[in-house]
Amino acid sequence: MDYRHVPTGTLAILAQRLGKVFASPSTCHRLVRRHRWRRPRKRVHPAKPKLGIRASSPNAVWNVDTTVVRLLNGTKAYLYAVIDNFSRKILAWRVSERFDPANTLAILLDAGRPEAPPTLLVDGGIENRTTAIDELVDSGVLRRVLAQTEIAFSNSMIESWWRTIKHQWLYLNALDTVGSLRGLVEFYVTEHNMKLPHSAFRGQTPEEMYGGTGDRIPEELAGRRKRARADRLAANRSVSCGACEVEDGA
Repeated sequence: MDYRHVPTGTLAILAQRLGKVFASPSTCHRLVRRHRWRRPRKRVHPAKPKLGIRASSPNAVWNVDTTVVRLLNGTKAYLYAVIDNFSRKILAWRVSERFDPANTLAILLDAGRPEAPPTLLVDGGIENRTTAIDELVDSGVLRRVLAQTEIAFSNSMIESWWRTIKHQWLYLNALDTVGSLRGLVEFYVTEHNMKLPHSAFRGQTPEEMYGGTGDRIPEELAGRRKRARADRLAANRSVSCGACEVEDGA
């Protein structure tokens, strides 16, 4: 226990200096692996939240973030977006050929001006702490919260959307120019907002959740599933087995 703090390689040399054991560090490492000698560990990992922050109404919380996409010629393009936490609707986005914090301010202005100031969930990037955004916060238009700094939650919702758009759409195409990338992002944002149902909303799209126009969708889908199961059961029961008919006739 007196040498718990000593690395294995250093411990081998220390044992030689003390005249205890004359073995090379590689031999000591091999013996540790073979016999699975483990030092007692008492490190405590704090529990991390399994679910990110969730808003209870549209425009209560906005998540904003920036990501990088590398083009075929080796240059980079920067994607900026703000997503409504409650509905997962992309409220505003931009694609730029250079990193410019002014784009973050621009998408926040494009996202609209709700009656109640939304809480802006951001990470510690410099694009989220510019003088212009500070002025918006100071004026009461927005309330800014730093993820994993002022709260335990991360900015996971917008980060998850970045992974989705990249792996489900952008990386399936040739990303040769900023213009083509901008067109691809525009297409997917429209699909995401208007057409793609989300499992968390029981079949409603982000646009329907944001506008409150899809309340009937979950019940309609539940009714359709029920009818489909009944039709499938009836179809299965109506199918006769030829082998069984032969046996019954005999």
